[in-house]
Amino acid sequence: MASQQLGRPTLASIAAAAGVSLPTVSKVVNGRQDVSPATRALVQQLLEEHNYVPVARKTLARETPLVDVVFTALDSPWAVEILRGVTESGLDVVVTTLARSPGADWVQGLIDGGRRGALVVTSHLTAADQRRLGSSHLPVVVIDPVDMPGQDVPSVGATNWAGGLSATEHLVELGHRRIAVIGGPEDFLCSRARIDGYRAALERAGIGVDPDLVRHGNFHHEGGYDQARALLELPDPPTAVFAGSDEQAFGVMEAARQAGLSVPGDLSVVGFDDLPMARWSSPPLTTVRQPLADMGRMAGRILHRLINGDALDTQRLELATHLVPRASTARPR
Repeated sequence: MASQQLGRPTLASIAAAAGVSLPTVSKVVNGRQDVSPATRALVQQLLEEHNYVPVARKTLARETPLVDVVFTALDSPWAVEILRGVTESGLDVVVTTLARSPGADWVQGLIDGGRRGALVVTSHLTAADQRRLGSSHLPVVVIDPVDMPGQDVPSVGATNWAGGLSATEHLVELGHRRIAVIGGPEDFLCSRARIDGYRAALERAGIGVDPDLVRHGNFHHEGGYDQARALLELPDPPTAVFAGSDEQAFGVMEAARQAGLSVPGDLSVVGFDDLPMARWSSPPLTTVRQPLADMGRMAGRILHRLINGDALDTQRLELATHLVPRASTARPR
C-alpha cells in the first residue's frame, strides 16, 4: 500500500491510500492522540514517502480549514445569506458555481481539489455521486438539499413543511379562501415540502385544493411574475398568493401592479425566506423566515467537526422557520 503512486499528495489522497478517513489523517497531521499506533504509523509513512508538506507546524494548531462551497449559481441574495453564514463559521472558503462550468464533473473536481472538505448547496447529488464522495473520504455537508441525502451524508435545512403550513394558515385566518401557491421546481425537496404544508393548511380549514391554483416556477423574480400573470387571468382568480420565495413574491407583486391591482387591497402576498429587502419592499413583505445565515453557519461548524474527526449528534438538522407578518397581507374585500 505504501508504494502506491498518489500524484500531487493531498490529505484526501493519503487517506485513500491508507484506507482510512480524511479526519483520521488530519488527526495524525495535527498530532492528535486518538489514533491507533498502527494506523498512525501507516499514515506517517505515507506522508513521508509522498513528501506531503503541511502548513507550518507552528500554525497548525490554529489552522483554518480551506473548504469548497458549491452553489448551482451565486446569483441571488438567498445564496449570499448562506455564504455569509458559512464564512462566519470560521472556515476559509473557495466558491464554485456550477452554472459557470455546465457538464463538468464537479464531484471529481471536489475530490481532486485538495481541500479539507466541501459544503454543497442546493445541488443534485446522485447516489453515485454520494458513493464517490464517500470512497474519497472527503468530509461533505449538504445545505438545503434538493434530494434526500443518503444516511451517511450530513445535511442542514429548514422546516419547509411547517413554513408552508404557517404561511397558508395566516391567509386562511385573514378570511381568504381562494389561495394560490407558487412553488419552485417540482423536483426540489424544499418546494414539495412547502406545497405539502400549504395543502395541509387548506385541508385543516376544510378548503378544497384547486389544481388551477397550484403552480410551479423557478425561485426567482420571473418565476413569480410569470405564474402570477397566469393566475390573475383565471375566470375566478385568487385573492391571495403564497410564493415559494421572497424573490417570487416580488414578481407576484409586480404582476399585480401591472394588472392594476393593489397589494394587499386586491391581492395578499406571502413570501418565503425573509431576505433583507423583504422589509423594505413596497409594501413590506409578509414572509416566512428561513434562517439562511444560521443554516450556513451551522453547516460550517458541522464540517469543521467532521474535519477534526469528531462524531456528530445527528445527520439531519432542520432549523425552525416562522411567519413574519408585515403589510402585504390583509383581509379580502
